[in-house]
Amino acid sequence: MVLWIVLACLTAVVAALLIAPLMKASPVAISDREDEAAVYRDQLREVDRDMAQGLIGAEEADYARAEIGRRLLSVTQTRPPSPDQSHRSHRLSTSLILVGVPAIGLCLYILLGSPGLPAQPLEARLAHPGNNLSLLVAKAERHLAQNPQDGAGWDLLAPIYFRSMRLADAELAYRNSIRILGETPARLAGLGETLVAANDGVVVEDARHAFERAAALDKPNFRTRFYLALSLEQAGKAAEARDAFEAIARDTPPGATWASLVDEHIAKNGGRPAAANVPGKPDADAVAAARDLAPADRQQMIRSMVDSLAAKLQDDPNSIEGWLRLVRSYKVMGEDDKAGQALQTGLKTFPADSEAGRRLLALAREIDVKPEGATP
Repeated sequence: MVLWIVLACLTAVVAALLIAPLMKASPVAISDREDEAAVYRDQLREVDRDMAQGLIGAEEADYARAEIGRRLLSVTQTRPPSPDQSHRSHRLSTSLILVGVPAIGLCLYILLGSPGLPAQPLEARLAHPGNNLSLLVAKAERHLAQNPQDGAGWDLLAPIYFRSMRLADAELAYRNSIRILGETPARLAGLGETLVAANDGVVVEDARHAFERAAALDKPNFRTRFYLALSLEQAGKAAEARDAFEAIARDTPPGATWASLVDEHIAKNGGRPAAANVPGKPDADAVAAARDLAPADRQQMIRSMVDSLAAKLQDDPNSIEGWLRLVRSYKVMGEDDKAGQALQTGLKTFPADSEAGRRLLALAREIDVKPEGATP
């Protein structure tokens, strides 16, 4: 009911604003004609005075009186529009405004609005936001305004702000969550990514420190490693950046979406893309084709790549990069037994005391893979 009262008041205000110009008195045409007639009468009197003073003759005076009289008659015989006609025009315009504007507004509201929706104040909507993300965020923001030391709330809002590209809010939320709850790899990496996005893809010093802290707290994931390598590239350290990107490429499983991006940066820094060096690694065309496949077909494609890599390593086992990729691929696919078998086979070619063997063992510890037959 309150809504309808508000709508009625708004309609009345709009109608009043539209009618007001029509209610103003228009200039009276009769007054203008009377003034003109008075001028002509004055001219007739001047003609009589001029003739009495001998300034003009009788014939000239007659001609002047005739012309002025003609003009006077034309003015006095012209009739203005009747008041009834003017009032009728005003009444018609007023009726159209009073009836037409509310009718059009009501029709639009019925078509586009929700007249049957019960009134629900903001308090009630915030209490029951449902799946409305905007209301959920508003509710969290309201809570944090009253409880600014709630680190869990900041921790919840930070990634939402980042995905919504509210980068200044995301940075504040990440910093508050870190300040209140402490540093974690996820929070530090999130802060770093926010700073990179806010600076148009440049890994600024604060972002690099955040990624380095994240890597120091736990084994770095691909995202953290990528940004650290990118910071080296942007700093002009091409050789170090190439080594970092090549290390990422060696550990990238087959079919990974970021593989082609890493290869681009390897080539950009003067290296040779890993796809050209490591057996079994898909090239950019294969990765692009895999994105268009159904999940089951994509999984089958990855399986065939891994099987092809395993077959190539049986024929030519002297590729440490291939064994690293095969072990990681089996682990990613959830086949721990095959990952253990591949690790054990690789260690036969590259003993544990060799540099290549130590790399295999380091990878095994990182992804929690044990050689086949080893006791837990």
